Amino acid sequence: MQNESGENVDLYVPRKCSWTNRLVPAKDHSSVQINVAHVDPVTGIATSDYTPYCLAGYIRFKSEGDMALTALVRQTDANILGGGGGDVGVPMTTTTTTAAVATTSDHMGMEEEE
Repeated sequence: MQNESGENVDLYVPRKCSWTNRLVPAKDHSSVQINVAHVDPVTGIATSDYTPYCLAGYIRFKSEGDMALTALVRQTDANILGGGGGDVGVPMTTTTTTAAVATTSDHMGMEEEE
């Protein structure tokens, strides 16, 4: 709730899962919030900007956290690069401006379809 001057006066503001848009309750101790750094496309150095992603424990319990985070980062990259909404399940072929998060499939030698 906000007061007359527009300041938040609530003691607790719940987070929402970035993947499912569910509210993350205070007692969900398996939820995580991950900040993914933005990378300068010319130098490859991380800037001071980042994009926060919140994943509920429900997604992590179903072992879909890795897939959800990868899809969210790809969708954000498509929006930042001006490609529009971006298809969530389709691999991107352009240079990204957000640091890629290492996924389990990257370490197992699985390659993405182009």
